[in-house]
Amino acid sequence: MARNKKYLANAILLCVLGVVLMFLYSGLQSDHINIITAFSSWSSNAIQYPLTVGNFICIPLTFVYGSLFMKYGVKKPLIVVMIITAIGVLGIVASNGLAINDGAGNYALFFISEVIVRCGCMINQLAGFMLVANWFIRYRGQAMGIVTIGSPLFSIIGTSVMTNFITTHLGNDYRPFYVGIAVIIVVVCIVVAVGVKDTPEDAGLYPDGADHPPVSESGENDEVQLTVKEVLKMKKSWMLITSFGAFQFIISACMGSMAVYFMWLSGTMDASVYWVPATKFLAMGAALGIPMSYVFGFLDDKFGSVVASIVLGLCEFMPVLALMFQTGDNRALLLLWGFGVACMTGGVPTLHPCITSFAFGRREYQSANRIIMTIQLIPYSFASLMMSTLITMGKAKTAYGILVVIIIVGIVALFPMLKMKDANAADRMYGEK
Repeated sequence: MARNKKYLANAILLCVLGVVLMFLYSGLQSDHINIITAFSSWSSNAIQYPLTVGNFICIPLTFVYGSLFMKYGVKKPLIVVMIITAIGVLGIVASNGLAINDGAGNYALFFISEVIVRCGCMINQLAGFMLVANWFIRYRGQAMGIVTIGSPLFSIIGTSVMTNFITTHLGNDYRPFYVGIAVIIVVVCIVVAVGVKDTPEDAGLYPDGADHPPVSESGENDEVQLTVKEVLKMKKSWMLITSFGAFQFIISACMGSMAVYFMWLSGTMDASVYWVPATKFLAMGAALGIPMSYVFGFLDDKFGSVVASIVLGLCEFMPVLALMFQTGDNRALLLLWGFGVACMTGGVPTLHPCITSFAFGRREYQSANRIIMTIQLIPYSFASLMMSTLITMGKAKTAYGILVVIIIVGIVALFPMLKMKDANAADRMYGEK
């Protein structure tokens, strides 16, 4: 019992920390661009350029971060990179690209700082995923469902509430928001340094608080490091790359271009016409994303990662089709969009590490994940800029039509995995059936 209480204390800390890590990752990877776009004097394309450059740099960095985790554990690389990220956030503040300054900001500083932030925040997601994969097997879906509520939480506090708060209380000055984010990052670094263990075994415990090692790992070596060649030769790797590469692409494409799209619909590029009112529905969707994160995690534990992922893919049609046929103030489509955002932002971060663990197991998770996510980031890096460019060219319908096709490809890639067995089936809830 004492050992279970010790595990519970560690698990609670990890879940709370994971929420914060996902909050920061979700906001700083792309969502916060909507805040900059709404209030900055720079053009939407100028704001998107450093994000796109950062996306490309993140491709090799994903592999680097994963390799560092395997060599040094999660804590040390996470703390170092988060400190660098905090400096980048303060650089965005100092660049001062506010519309009220009539272009007096330092764009070069903004460009560099945004690239640093985009590259740095990537480690938050990877660290949160790996910690959950290490500490949970039986309840990994529900644990991941708790951790990933950080993504929709940022959509509420960051994109929606803060957009309105900046407008009404800060005189269109978004800088205090970013100062707050930098402070949060520093606090998180302290918590990680003091309270986090990379694995339950490091704390004298076992996954899920069990009193014995995982049955599904009996006879395995402590260290399993798949090579790039080994991972790329496996069919299951390409199923994961295609399916969740598609689902992640949809998130980046939709979330990174929302402000531009609604401003374009207004015909004036004025955020107050359609975009600011639309953020209320975004807030609703983000709020629903919190329980939806757990719902998808529960589906994962109950029915398996593949079935849950297919359901997620079908749900991704909702936000895309709602935006495709949106006129700017169609409330029915805004409601559908909001709920679609809930499923998308709640489901994708939750199920992505779950299905990777399903395919490779706890021991091989990071060896495979560092390679799979690196490849997935290649098309992901084009998503937001592609959408913004097509929208400003007046080809919004074509842009969203492309997203529909991408979703279909992602769903189809999952069906062969229905015949696969969970790598940790002996320790999984549905594996007992």
